[in-house]
Amino acid sequence: MLSSRRLREIVLLTLGVLTPLGILAVNGSAFVMGHLVQFRVGIAACALVSGLVLNGLTAWWLLRLARSTAPPLYREYRWWAIGVAVLIVLLTAAGGGYLTYLGLRDPRRLPDSLSVVVATFMLVLPFAVTVAGRRMAGLGGIIPVDEPPGKEKSPSPKRGAPFGRRT
Repeated sequence: MLSSRRLREIVLLTLGVLTPLGILAVNGSAFVMGHLVQFRVGIAACALVSGLVLNGLTAWWLLRLARSTAPPLYREYRWWAIGVAVLIVLLTAAGGGYLTYLGLRDPRRLPDSLSVVVATFMLVLPFAVTVAGRRMAGLGGIIPVDEPPGKEKSPSPKRGAPFGRRT
């Protein structure tokens, strides 16, 4: 347990650091708001890049998962799967960037509900798709990581093998 002196030091240090960071954030926000027209394209471009990265990583992981869990099906429809994944990633990222651009059109209407919904969707979509993919594949956890060698989840042993054979 932390002593009261140590706790007091941590609280004072936290307040000492957060206050200047808050002042910088407020002044930075005021500068962006004053020059929103100039920042609008840059923020929309950042939203586009963010969508490409997050959705692209999720699509790449899903394609790897499909390759390892259904190799024959994946081999047969590989180019279709890659094409659909690329199209979905491009459309969602472009949609996120464009809707962000639209949401920042009027500084008097900020915070804009469209921008907030789009940003939330852009954050939640890759995680939701990853969780759904992991659940469908029977994997645990939220973040897709490769299991260390020897720790891969093996299928449960079959009971009552046909014709009396044991596997």
